Amino acid sequence: MKYYSLNNKQHKVTFQQALLNSLAPDNGLYFPETITALPSSFFATIEQLNPEKIAFEVIRQFIGNEIPKANLKQIIKETLCFEFPIIQIAENSYSLELYHGPTMAFKDVGARFMSRCLAYFNQQSDKKTTILVATSGDTGGAVANGFLGAENTNVMILYPSGKVSDFQELQLTTLGKNITALEVNGTFDDCQAMVKKAFSDPNLKTKNLTSANSINIARWLPQLFYFFFAYRELKKHGKSIILSCPSGNFGNLCAGILAKKLGLPIAHFVAATNANDTVPRFLAYGDYQPNETIATLSNAMDVSNPSNFIRIQELYNHDLNTFQKDFSAYSFTDEETKSAMQFLHENHQYIAEPHGAIGYLGLQEELKKQPDAIGVFLETAHPIKFAEIVETTLQVNLSIPEQFKSLSDKEKTSIKIATYQQLKDYLLS
Repeated sequence: MKYYSLNNKQHKVTFQQALLNSLAPDNGLYFPETITALPSSFFATIEQLNPEKIAFEVIRQFIGNEIPKANLKQIIKETLCFEFPIIQIAENSYSLELYHGPTMAFKDVGARFMSRCLAYFNQQSDKKTTILVATSGDTGGAVANGFLGAENTNVMILYPSGKVSDFQELQLTTLGKNITALEVNGTFDDCQAMVKKAFSDPNLKTKNLTSANSINIARWLPQLFYFFFAYRELKKHGKSIILSCPSGNFGNLCAGILAKKLGLPIAHFVAATNANDTVPRFLAYGDYQPNETIATLSNAMDVSNPSNFIRIQELYNHDLNTFQKDFSAYSFTDEETKSAMQFLHENHQYIAEPHGAIGYLGLQEELKKQPDAIGVFLETAHPIKFAEIVETTLQVNLSIPEQFKSLSDKEKTSIKIATYQQLKDYLLS
């Protein structure tokens, strides 16, 4: 399998090179040169396959022969070490819970898969790799956990000061070892811009930089698995399936659309966003114009210029009309988010955090147009990660999961920066 730069289709690399470089030299995201649909027999018998078998069949074409089958199967086994339950909310609505991993967020799958692929390739080299990652909340914790103690690997996590939840901050500032937290005076978009600039800086070429954001092909592609798992469970209903993703940097949704290109029978996708509504405005008016990022209750989605949206456009050959047939986008306010959380709790005894609640709202909007369909929304993080807003909104006391009980006793350690030059100086020091 080869990957080309979305800025220059003549620039092609292997999976390993795309993993190690993250971005092409021209700053383009990497994209698979070919996408081969899976055979109809795979979908006909998918309910008989376990998650590891499904994941292997889905991902193998994107790895090619660069990782032997036995090693790839072991990587998948270590990645999928937790459950992905689908919870029925109402007659036609389901929640796909992606937060049962070690850091209780959907990013665990991508981070664990990428770290193990990198470890496989690092066996062949003694070079040190620096993982540079921007986070709006959950990515940082998942990457820190996935790479903690990894040989020849240092991880530097940029996060916006005061714009992540307390639990999220503790997850990425208390581990030590090879993990460094850089607290940025700015927004997630500022953090992401710094990371992208570092990759194009010729003075940092010797630092062997790579990213664990979803701009990295090895972080993004494993998110395909969720959608196949959802279909495996919902296929028995024999109805059209709508899938609603709470969307920030659009990596999850992009993976879902790629899954459809592989033949997965998903009828329609919904991008559910908060007040950072660049994509809903683009679909409505055809003009892609990011605004200044707005801070919301759903902080992990506070992204006004989502990196992965260009991959979605590539999947549809930049044809807006074709795009709109498969895809809708809706934006919701903080007040609407809280109302949805209250409705789910009071009427369905379901506790959703703000991101999942927005996913639910997007699903309900689309079900109004397609009442004979069934739908699933992605619940991307455990409610405890947003304890203050969840407990205040729902008037409940959340119990602390085992994964988090030791965090409160640890001391936060971060390095404060405000400019790219400060990041560069630190990387060079």
